[in-house]
Amino acid sequence: MNKLNRYGYIFVAPFWIIFLVFSIYPVILTFYYSFTNYSGSGSAEVVGLENYKRLITDTYFVEAFFNTWKIWGINFALQITIALILAAIFSDMRVKMKGLAFFRSIFYLPNLITVSSVALLFGILLDWQHGSLNMVLLKIGLISEPINWLNEPTTAQLSVSLILTWMWFGHSFIVVMAGVSGISKDYYEAALIDGASRVQTFFHITLPLLKPILLYIMITSLIGGLQLFDLPMLLTDGIGSPDGSLNTMVLYLYNQAFKYSNYGYASAVAYGLFLITIIFSAIVFKSMYRNERKQARQV
Repeated sequence: MNKLNRYGYIFVAPFWIIFLVFSIYPVILTFYYSFTNYSGSGSAEVVGLENYKRLITDTYFVEAFFNTWKIWGINFALQITIALILAAIFSDMRVKMKGLAFFRSIFYLPNLITVSSVALLFGILLDWQHGSLNMVLLKIGLISEPINWLNEPTTAQLSVSLILTWMWFGHSFIVVMAGVSGISKDYYEAALIDGASRVQTFFHITLPLLKPILLYIMITSLIGGLQLFDLPMLLTDGIGSPDGSLNTMVLYLYNQAFKYSNYGYASAVAYGLFLITIIFSAIVFKSMYRNERKQARQV
């Protein structure tokens, strides 16, 4: 090893030391704790697979699992629909919309606001007695009495989903528009000459060629959605009220560790969530490209 190589290792050493201490070591330690009944102090007694057996039969975790999927599912459906509609409008050669850079900035702006600020803002807007939303709806006659948005399970989940949609659709729109800009204009010009409608152009040209981009958005959104924690935590009492409807998997994990001091079981929940994320990401990836594989076999 020459002198130059030694200096190179010295320069990269700080990164690797920090990465090993603050990233790899906690992952390994959490895996060890998942087989113990560690409570945060004292020694950790090894209990084998007991935590994982409890996880499978834990009704609260199952409830948190379905809550997470409900909230993320509504959010993702709305988010990607709005992003695709906007992308179709801005990429339409007949419309020729201007000001794309301005709209991109406006749509992406909610994503730059901290979640604590968003929670404070919507906590005020959705307030039962003095919230602006109820005041407006009462004034225009859409409701006859105030709705306690964050105190009913259905409206609470829907509210969180809509807030997440507002926060993230701009990000999805920018990514989709980046994918649209990579599609050759020749396809759209040919479709225009052949007399294809906007709907036909979108479903037969834009959407198929955006499949890799949509796969990226869906998997990253899935990973982020399964880790949903901050907004339900800040909008409620921290334990998933009302009636546990906002108790997501990560919020459940957090409370098990830091509220009830069940660090061993919380570690098992963390690895259960990791396994769930891998499984569903693989399912999404395979389902997105199933048709392509069938067509390749036929050819």
